[in-house]
Amino acid sequence: MTAAAEPNSPAHYREPRQARSAATLARVLRAAEEIASSAGLEEMTMTGVAERAGVSVGTIYRRFEDKDQLITALTERMLDRRERYVAEQLRVAEPSLAGVLNAYAHALLQSFADSSNLFPELLRARGTGALDRGARTITEIHRLLLEAAAPYSGQIRRSDPDAALDTAARAVLGACFHNSVRPDPATGQAARDRYANELGHMATAYLLTPDDQTAPADPCAPPPRGRRSG
Repeated sequence: MTAAAEPNSPAHYREPRQARSAATLARVLRAAEEIASSAGLEEMTMTGVAERAGVSVGTIYRRFEDKDQLITALTERMLDRRERYVAEQLRVAEPSLAGVLNAYAHALLQSFADSSNLFPELLRARGTGALDRGARTITEIHRLLLEAAAPYSGQIRRSDPDAALDTAARAVLGACFHNSVRPDPATGQAARDRYANELGHMATAYLLTPDDQTAPADPCAPPPRGRRSG
């Protein structure tokens, strides 16, 4: 007995089984992304996507029941692409803690810059389902970083290396996502590279700095007994 589908989740589109069909699907999704990126999801129509992809509208409807299914497929395509890109960049990162964090920052910033205006709109349009899919991607990206950084965990000087690495990963991810939705993002390759370098350096500096195990002194507190205030 199969589990019932979630009430608000659209039925999954039909996956291609032949190479030719897969190529057609890729062309359709690329056309959909181009239109949605330039004009927005509201202006994206099945007819417009068919024209841009060079296929008939009937070809699209044989794969997708409606526009919602097309948007679902587009969301999955973008998230899958992010996972693969981050994995590849971490695989070829310089073999050091700093190298891994720098590659992580650059990969995330670049992946969010890819259709950056479209990505938040896709998440809003698909609601809970897309947020769940996005959460799975974030989990996978986080796992990839931990795996890449594992050989260099001995370089981390915080009292709890695992928690510190988790904090650094979350901070870099949050900064990259914020850059994609802010009104004045770092645009252009040179600006993105500078920003990614700063994020990588910030995360590395945090991990290489020992934390103070004592509570910070209260400047307003009276001096201890037997000690003159000066």
